[in-house]
Amino acid sequence: MKTAVLITIGDEILSGNTVDTNSNFIATQLKEIGVKVTSIFTIPDDESAIVSTLGKAFEMADVVFTTGGLGPTKDDITKKAYAEFFQDELIFSDKVYEHLRAYLEKRNRLWILEHNKEQAIVLSKAEVFLNHFGTAPCMVLEKNGTFCFSLPGVPYEVKPLVKDQIIPSLKEKLSLEHIVTRIVSVVDVPESILSENIESWELALPKHIALSYLPIGTRVKLRLTASGSSQELLNQELETEIQKLMPIIGENIIATHEDKIEKILGELLNDRKLNISVSESCTGGELSRLITSITGSSKYFIGGIVSYATEKKVDILNVNPKTIEEFTVVSEQVASEMAKGCQELFETDIAVSTTGVAGPGKGEDGKDVGTVFYTIRIGNEEVTSKLFLPHLERIDFMNFVSQKVVQDIVSLLIEK
Repeated sequence: MKTAVLITIGDEILSGNTVDTNSNFIATQLKEIGVKVTSIFTIPDDESAIVSTLGKAFEMADVVFTTGGLGPTKDDITKKAYAEFFQDELIFSDKVYEHLRAYLEKRNRLWILEHNKEQAIVLSKAEVFLNHFGTAPCMVLEKNGTFCFSLPGVPYEVKPLVKDQIIPSLKEKLSLEHIVTRIVSVVDVPESILSENIESWELALPKHIALSYLPIGTRVKLRLTASGSSQELLNQELETEIQKLMPIIGENIIATHEDKIEKILGELLNDRKLNISVSESCTGGELSRLITSITGSSKYFIGGIVSYATEKKVDILNVNPKTIEEFTVVSEQVASEMAKGCQELFETDIAVSTTGVAGPGKGEDGKDVGTVFYTIRIGNEEVTSKLFLPHLERIDFMNFVSQKVVQDIVSLLIEK
């Protein structure tokens, strides 16, 4: 298998002010064509650091990526480091300049062309991929059989460069095997017990099929990755292995193709011609965002309410004030009435509610941070559940609860 090293350049990433999402994206794209990322380096905007890290990377991998350090305010540190490492000279590219001029003119920003003119300076030996979503091009160089790609740092510029230009280029430059992946989503079994239950099946897998355990919330994704010369044969082999797994843990499997729980839910709702609505409090709209993040969700998602204030639970969702007075706003009784009110408001087959304390302080009713009740109402039947997640920070709490709620909806629908 071919290997890659990623180098992220930027003081802002080392300081924690910016999150490196590029490495995750690039590694995922490379994995799909059979290139394994073995190391990721994060280094400052420093010429000597870039040169020395490039030296290490070229000893370790078949492909090297750098991201960042190519903006007009960086004084060309990355380009100078590249020129030193590759023993090359920087030249002005008319091709890049004309592309830059057209790019800025199209966006009515031609007045800053002179300030960005430095972006048209590239290494003389570099193959250049033009950037259709920004001003800094991608330079491609080769040394001792290792290919190097110098990318800008802005994620919305990196993604199309990698997907549309770099990946097709690597397929041509490298002799790559086919990589096929299948995801089996398993619920209601802790990872340690799941591992014991499927140990004999796992040990019997062919050597060219790798298994990974990927816990997410209360779900475990089993990722099967096969590599070989025939994509059709690999697909058949993975399907055969999954069918062998079904008699062992079939009752705990909710999907054998899709990765994301929200997409699994969308397919179930579409197949059964059901629609859904959401009434949220402690999840603050994250549950609605999760469900609607899937293309085509407008077919089944009717609407949602973030009834954060207690009085809005009463005014909009018809929660009985006496229920709140007796049981407090964070209770299974209020969650139940929220779901029913939501179902009546939006006239949906399914309605979901969440009420809890995301933190960092206790709720108005004194409930502990991390307490949450949620109700899933399908037709006239409903299930209310409680979670206690005091260890999670506010945003992580919202994400976890939303994932868990969607997972439970899927499980309930599969049982029906």
